[in-house]
Amino acid sequence: MGSSSLIVLFFAGVAFAAGGIAVARLFVKGRKNAQKGQAYECGIPTTGTPWNQFNVGYYLYALIFLIFDVELVFMYPWAVVVRKVGMAAFLEILVFLFILFMGFLYAHKKGALKWM
Repeated sequence: MGSSSLIVLFFAGVAFAAGGIAVARLFVKGRKNAQKGQAYECGIPTTGTPWNQFNVGYYLYALIFLIFDVELVFMYPWAVVVRKVGMAAFLEILVFLFILFMGFLYAHKKGALKWM
């Protein structure tokens, strides 16, 4: 019973997405325009090629930011129930923060947090 409802849900999702695309293709008049294909950057006309290479350090810096930013999503529910759960929750969050801190030290040691 459970797997059949999952299959129905999957096909319903695919049909919903495909239906939206089909309706858009039928009713929307698409015109090719060179200006529509350009990148929009704060109203300033673009110059040069859009295929610029960036330093991989910026990418790593952003990923590390996301990792430490998402940790707050896990800490909020903990803060809500810490009094009900007691010392076990406190020890678990200490282990969690220790693992995050070790990841931070590793990233710092590898130089991933240096901007240039």
